[in-house]
Amino acid sequence: MAKIKIMTDSSVQLSPEEIEKYHITVVPLSITIDGHTYTDGVEITRANFIKKMDEADQLPKTSQPPVGVFLEKMKELTADGSEVLGIFMAKSLSGTVDAARQAAELVEGKITVIDCGYTDRSQGYYCLEAAKYAEAGKSMDEIVEHLDEVGDNMYLEMMVPNLKNILAGGRLGRLAGRVVSALNFHVGLVMKNGKLTVPYRGRGHKFMKKFDDMIVDQLKELGDKVDRVGISYVDTREDMEKLAARFKEVNPNLDILIQETSPIIITHAGHGAYAVMFFAKTEH
Repeated sequence: MAKIKIMTDSSVQLSPEEIEKYHITVVPLSITIDGHTYTDGVEITRANFIKKMDEADQLPKTSQPPVGVFLEKMKELTADGSEVLGIFMAKSLSGTVDAARQAAELVEGKITVIDCGYTDRSQGYYCLEAAKYAEAGKSMDEIVEHLDEVGDNMYLEMMVPNLKNILAGGRLGRLAGRVVSALNFHVGLVMKNGKLTVPYRGRGHKFMKKFDDMIVDQLKELGDKVDRVGISYVDTREDMEKLAARFKEVNPNLDILIQETSPIIITHAGHGAYAVMFFAKTEH
């Protein structure tokens, strides 16, 4: 039986062990800092990116992989007759999914490309769920149907204490007008099926604690429907471990992955930013 192989982009949050276990192909994006272009995860790591960003004259620019890179990988993955499921970050954040679709049209093998509507660990959950379903022998249609359900029950909530980068990068779009006059505000972002909203605004640690309290309450309410939580951050490891401890008080069985986010996200979120991601399982 032909396999279904999973492909994604480097904005995804997966552990090295997960990538290896499920043979997930991660296609790197590019980051340009003061005219020098680096390949994400190859020529620049998450650990040293922040220093380079701070030293740069301008905000780094991120770009999707060229169509040719996707084309080469897709041909390689389908060479043995396998199907490929490409899971990429939200089109509202990047043109990566469009580049992948263009490449897929040029390959003879069976390739399905989806816009997961999220990024980071939420995108990682898509990849893991797809890989597990593929391993269980599910069809492409069954996998995609399951991922639609995962997306509908996904939570991606992000705290951005410093608006400088996200406004400069233009990722808030029309929403920027509401907050640009209040740069001393922190904002809480919510992403849902490709749409980014700014439902929370406030100042100081009290506001950030209230944001964290809200997520703790969500986890308490969802109970055993949530078994995995991702916490991604820019430069606040110690604070994130404390937040994870609060989550564990609510549900001691939670599997929590705490990792520095990708340069793609760091560029637009800036210092002090962090995100919490999980999805609620549904009964069948």
